[in-house]
Amino acid sequence: MKTLIVSGKTIEHAIQKGLAELGVTQDRVQVRILEQPSKGFFGLIGTKPAKVELTVEEAAQTEDKPLAAKGQSEEGKASTSSAVQAVPEEQALSDSAQSEEKTVRASVQDQTAGVEEAKQFILDVTQSMGLEVEIAIVKRKDTVVFDISGSDLGLIIGRRGQTLDSLQYLANLVANRYSEQHVRLVLDAEQFRDRRKQTLESLAERLATKTVRTHKEMILEPMTPQERKIIHAKLQDHPKVKTYSKGEEPNRRIVIALKSQ
Repeated sequence: MKTLIVSGKTIEHAIQKGLAELGVTQDRVQVRILEQPSKGFFGLIGTKPAKVELTVEEAAQTEDKPLAAKGQSEEGKASTSSAVQAVPEEQALSDSAQSEEKTVRASVQDQTAGVEEAKQFILDVTQSMGLEVEIAIVKRKDTVVFDISGSDLGLIIGRRGQTLDSLQYLANLVANRYSEQHVRLVLDAEQFRDRRKQTLESLAERLATKTVRTHKEMILEPMTPQERKIIHAKLQDHPKVKTYSKGEEPNRRIVIALKSQ
């Protein structure tokens, strides 16, 4: 019997990984769970993968072998050889199709598992903060948005969204730890992202006007890459000013300057 021990983020992921290595379908193996996956602290610290043992069953081969007999005729031998080799091509194709279908289904389930783990992470963190919140999951083209609702959301948002950005960063770590495919999460609360975008666009317009009037460069406070992108996009078509970034993270800033005449 052929035995293989594999690890994965989840039990299902480990099983599918082992089946792919063995080149068989799940109905051809015996599965023994050696270790359950551990989420660790908030899904980030002390995590352990799942570990399973797959053993390929040889019952089908054994059943096809006839009992040895001294007086077995040549016709019986030919019949035995034919029985051993009789594996319909249609069955092989069916097994292959089932294996591919299971792999695709496992991939979708794996991405969903990452999103659910990230959601639970946010719920655990907010509960530890003494908050009761609800999270609505909104799936867009290449982004999954967690729309957080509840009371005292100012604690989650923080000064200029700094706490929300930190939670978003950690939630992405959790989601991608439990997902085979890359997941991009955006956390929002009380439409903060839209309101912050409007604030930054207004700031960009005011400082651009001031730069034109005073002929002096305007250096903004440090911002996240996402916020800097909003400023750059707002002023990219301005006829008289240009923008660029300087400094190193997390103190990278935008500079608004006059265009060369």
